[in-house]
This record gives sequence, structure tokens and C-alpha cells, in this order.
Amino acid sequence: MSILNVLIQTIGGLGLFILGMKMMTDGLQMSAGKRIKKILSAVSSNRIIGCVTGAGVTAMVQSSSATTVMLIGFVSAGLMTLQQAVGVILGANIGTTVTAQLIAFKLTKAALPAIAIGVFMKFFTRQKKYRYFGEVILGFGLLFFGMTVMKLGLAPIKNDPSFIEFFTKFDPSSASGLILCVFVGAVLTILVQSSSATIGLTMTLATQGLLPFSGAMALVLGENIGTTITAELATIGSDNINAHRAARAHTMFNVIGVVFMLLIFPYFVGFVEFVTLKLGAGSVTEIVDGDVVNVARYIANGHTLFNVINATIFLLFLPMLIKVAILLSPKEEEPEDIYRLPNFGTQFDDTPIAALAKVRSEIVRMAETATRTLKNTIQQIEDRDYKKLSKWKRIENYLDDMQKEITSYLTRIFQSDVSESEAREISSLMRMTNNIERIGDSVENIAQLTEKVIEDKLQFTQFARADLKRISAKAVAFIDLVTLGIHQPIDDFMEQAEEMENMIDLMREEMRQGHISRLCNGKCILDPGMVFIDLLTNFEKIGDYCYNIAQAVVGVK
Repeated sequence: MSILNVLIQTIGGLGLFILGMKMMTDGLQMSAGKRIKKILSAVSSNRIIGCVTGAGVTAMVQSSSATTVMLIGFVSAGLMTLQQAVGVILGANIGTTVTAQLIAFKLTKAALPAIAIGVFMKFFTRQKKYRYFGEVILGFGLLFFGMTVMKLGLAPIKNDPSFIEFFTKFDPSSASGLILCVFVGAVLTILVQSSSATIGLTMTLATQGLLPFSGAMALVLGENIGTTITAELATIGSDNINAHRAARAHTMFNVIGVVFMLLIFPYFVGFVEFVTLKLGAGSVTEIVDGDVVNVARYIANGHTLFNVINATIFLLFLPMLIKVAILLSPKEEEPEDIYRLPNFGTQFDDTPIAALAKVRSEIVRMAETATRTLKNTIQQIEDRDYKKLSKWKRIENYLDDMQKEITSYLTRIFQSDVSESEAREISSLMRMTNNIERIGDSVENIAQLTEKVIEDKLQFTQFARADLKRISAKAVAFIDLVTLGIHQPIDDFMEQAEEMENMIDLMREEMRQGHISRLCNGKCILDPGMVFIDLLTNFEKIGDYCYNIAQAVVGVK
């Protein structure tokens, strides 16, 4: 077989493996996405519980990169603290070793039946949950079929002298060979963006006898470094300092762990062999039909032991790891520009859970901006400072632009493959965004009426001033309530929202009747009275929009 054919078959097999991994991860995220989000959002600050959670979630989605990107999205959105995220990331590195363990079980005979069953379920069943499950099975089949293709592609070269000479360079008995193995493993993983894929390739090479076990373990250590690039890429364009720190902690965890293992590399390899033999595996050098039959099990165990040992050590020194990550991350800048538009980028396009968390954080920021503007405008009804009031126009334009950016991004997410629960969340987020923009319109109306009050030097009666103070305070409290509800669950949220909505409606009607009575008794004059009624109407509209947001938060149409 020519070198070209070997390359085509090996790279093609690797491509099938990566496609299978991607389909498995997507299918698992689609079927368990809501559960995963609930688990991650409820993570405790206890580092051990966080680590166990990270291992469990990553075992569910079969991708530490997917879990890490989700976590960075959660940190960016303010849904998780830096310490919580780093604890979960340590566990994610353990959870991802489940894939290598599955590969080592040599389930290649199940590949074609799994593909057949997966295709049937994915394309010929009606219910989405079965289609997602079919995607998982199909991905599983493609993964093992890719392993078979790689094995067949590499088989003809295992006795070729030139290839044997090439692979002898991956000899970790010398310092240069050890560093070469680690470097190649890291670069390959950066290129294919999947440590599971490169570990699968490493297992295939070792099974064919092209790599010694020690060389394969050195490659695996490099692959653990290469996988950190995904988290680093996810922070590009992020303005959240903690997202950068979480990614930096992930990189440090793997790089420092690999450096430590390299210093004791012969002992680490010996420990892996000892543990695997005790677990009942045969000799690492046993050959059957030309294949080194047990080496994949040794590599999988080595991968798991490295991450378990590494996580255990870093759990003890987690506060120190976070401090160093902070030092290596961009410095805290001055308070962010309130007119900054969201920079969604493409880093979360393949992870809807993280993308929607990021959108939610931007909606909270949008609501907070509208609230600040409303408070400032209300204050100027009393202070009558035209200069401070004049900022409303720029902020109104900013809220309009925010609505366009968020809606455009949500539309883009919706057009990708999302689950039913994610589709409902997108609809709710759009409704929240639209109603916050409408609050901005009402604030604009209040600002224009306030300008009229200042310019025409209109004077309200003490009763009207007291009424405006009461209803405006209730409107601000309602916006604060729904903003908090968007950010995190609140007990009796809808009951509080309904009470505030009814209260604002009742206040508006009572105040309007009181104004009519004063007008009839000659206690107030017409021009300020008309402005007063318009102000009441706009505060009542803000209450309506807040109630719409509250319904969107709880999923009520």
C-alpha cells in the first residue's frame, strides 16, 4: 500500500472518529441539556462537590472541551463564581477519560450495528428524544468504525523499516524523545480540537506496535496540554475577566500537571503498569495476531490516573491556583462603558447552553441600564437638571441597538440544532429583550415630558409630587424584581410580580381620579395636570412590560 493510501485511510478514519465524537456530544447535550444546565447552575462552592459534578457532567456529554466552554459561558454570564468553575473544570478532566476507557473495551464489532440502529432512530423516528438518542448511538458507531478504519490503514506499515525508523524517534527514554512526544501530542490535539480523537489515534498506533507504551503515555500527556486551547479560544472577545481566569486556571492545571509527571515519568509509567496488572489486564507487550492487544487498556488507565492524581493535588491547592490564574490574566479595567454592545462572537455557537447563558447576562445588563436611566430621569423631575437629563437619547439608541444585537444572535442560535427546551428559552429571551426595549421607550417618553416640565417651568402640586414619587418607586422596584428574576430563580416570583402589576394599575387609577378631583376644585392647573396624567400612563406601561418579562422568565405565554 502506498504512503498516500495509508494517509488517506488513517486521516479518513480519524475524521470518522471526530465526526462520531461530535455527534455523540451533540446528541447527549440535546437530550440532557436542561439537566446539565440545572446541575451546573446549582454547583456548590465546595471544591470536592464541584469536582465530582464536573466529572459527572463531562461523562454525560463525553467532552471536557464542551463542559469547559459551558463553564466559561456561565462565568461570563455571572451564573457561577470563578472558584466554582475551576473546581468543576478539575472534575471535567477526569470525566473526559471515560471516552478513552470506552475505546479500550474494543467494541469495534458493535460499530456497524450501532450505525444501523442510530441512522434508523435519527432519521425515521418522530419524537425528538429518540432522534437525539439515535444521534448518540450513531456517533458511538462512527467513533468505533473510525478506529477500525485507522487500524486497517496503519496495518500495512507496521513492518515497514522506514516507518519503524520514524516511530523510533518517539522514544521517551531520552529527554529529547520525551519532549518530542509531548510536543507532537499537544500540536495534534490543538489541530483536531479533540483530545479524545488524538488519544484514539495514539491507541491505534500503539496497538499496531508502532509506539511503545511509554511513548504512547508521553503523547497522551501532550494531548492533555493541547486540549486547553479550546477553553482559551472560548475567551477570545470576552470582556468578562473571570472567564479569562477560568481558562487560564484550566491551562495551568494541565501544563503544571504534565510538567510534574515528566519529572517522575519512569515512575509514573511503572505505576500505571502496576495498577493495570492488578486490575486483571494481561501484559502490556502481549501480541495476538500481530496486534499489541492490551496496550489500549494501559493507555486508558494512564490517562485516567494522570487526571485523577492531578485533580487531587490541585484540589488541595485550589486557592493558590486561582491566585496565580488571576496574576496571569488581563488586569481589571475601569468600570465598563455602559454603551458597550455585546460581543457574542462565534465561540459558543456549538454550545447553546453557554450561548444562552451569555445572552441572559447581556439582557440583565440591558435591564440594569434601562433602570439607571429611569432613576436618573425620575430624579430630574425634582432636581430639574437639564444637563443630567440630556443623556436619555443616547441611552435610548443604545437600548435599541442592544435589542437588535441580542435578537440577531438568538435567531442565529435558533437556526442551529437546538433542543425543545432551548427553543422555548430562546423565545422567552426574545420576549424579555423586546419588553426591556419597550421600557426604554417609556423612559424616553418620561424624559421628554420632564424636558417639557423644565422648559415650561411647570409646577406640580404637593399631592402630584407625592403621587409621582410613590408610583415611580413601585415601577423601579418592579424592574429590579424582574431583573433579578432573569438572573436567578426567586421564590414566589410570579406572585410578587402579579401583586406589583395590580398595585401599579390601582395606584394609577386612584391618582388619576385624585387629579381630576383637584382639577375640578381648582387646586391644580391644566398644563402640569396633563403632563402628570401622561407620566402616570407611562409608569403604568412600565408595569405592564415588567409583567410581560416576568411571564417570559417563568415560561408563561
